[in-house]
Amino acid sequence: MTPTCPGPTLGVVGGGQLGRMLGEAASPLGVDVVVLDPTPDCPAARVAEQIEGSFDDPDAVRELADRADALTLEIELADPDVLEEVGEEYDVPVHPSPDALRTIQDKLVQKRAFADAGIPVPEFVAVDSAERSSASSRTESGDAAADLADAVERFDGCMLKARTGGYDGRGNVPVEPGDDYEAKLSEVGAGDDGAMAEELIDFERELSVVAVRGDDERRAFPVVENVHREEILRETVAPARCSEAVAERAREVALDTLETLDGRGVFAMELFEESDGTVSVNEVAPRPHNSGHWSIEGATTSQFEQHVRAVLGWPLGTAEARAPTVMANVLGDVDEPRPARLDGVGDVLAAGDAHLHWYGKREARPLRKMGHVTVSDADADRADLLARARDLRDGLTFE
Repeated sequence: MTPTCPGPTLGVVGGGQLGRMLGEAASPLGVDVVVLDPTPDCPAARVAEQIEGSFDDPDAVRELADRADALTLEIELADPDVLEEVGEEYDVPVHPSPDALRTIQDKLVQKRAFADAGIPVPEFVAVDSAERSSASSRTESGDAAADLADAVERFDGCMLKARTGGYDGRGNVPVEPGDDYEAKLSEVGAGDDGAMAEELIDFERELSVVAVRGDDERRAFPVVENVHREEILRETVAPARCSEAVAERAREVALDTLETLDGRGVFAMELFEESDGTVSVNEVAPRPHNSGHWSIEGATTSQFEQHVRAVLGWPLGTAEARAPTVMANVLGDVDEPRPARLDGVGDVLAAGDAHLHWYGKREARPLRKMGHVTVSDADADRADLLARARDLRDGLTFE
């Protein structure tokens, strides 16, 4: 596809904050964006046209394809079978590929694919009555709780993950010996799809690399450091405060992982750095990612612009950083859902090196991602930047 202005129309399955930021990045390129989302007046509707419908509704996806020159996604809840069928029916390219989405949607399938490709991953086993864990010594037909008991014994505790549907820490829960295994399975919502148990990694820090594949090129943004609490990303420090050797190894692992997945676009690799410098893959997202938001102000070409370029088959931009940058998520600091109204914005706007991104969600919910604050300074120490970003973020309150 040859770049022209005005440009083509990009169809996006999902209209949350990622769809909104894709629309903001596409606009200067002369690219129109249409999103498919079931939420009326979704966040992306402020900057793009919206088709109201479920992510896996074949008729709604057909309407999206009929209006688009290329299809992509900002949420893994898209149906790969529907995307594949509709893409072929309307002769519209779909990126990332439906096969990549199939692999990533199921965390057990994802881990097996990476392990088979020689990508370093934590040890893992299936937790499913239909597929007995390799750690099990039982010969009779057991249940998922028995599988989980086997995994806990094997790993001396584990991280239990729902195979499908988890996001923002939901669907993940640590399990220790003696816990109520049935309750833990219920907590992650294992359901009919089962779950996966993974060894608990004693990591030094959590890292991520946003990598992008274009038509015949690939790029990797600098390795960043992620700070989580309650399994939810709170801050990202770019570049990561790790050694050059660890950063280089993380980049190698990320690009090797990228080679196992088909299609153009941005892929985010979440990684563990262990105390001995070992790097392993936690999970992968086939789309722009929260840990790449820093790139809007902190990189020459943001992850969102890179994704638009890549999906359309246009030349990629550089992935180099402009300056050390910290991104701090603004979460719904409320006890129960309420209309979203943010106070303290003036202090962030008055800070000369800070940027506020408000996602336009109408309702604040406990720990819901409502926006983020970015602080970037070429001369600042990253620890100081982190403290400053936290102070500005923590000064924001919900009325």
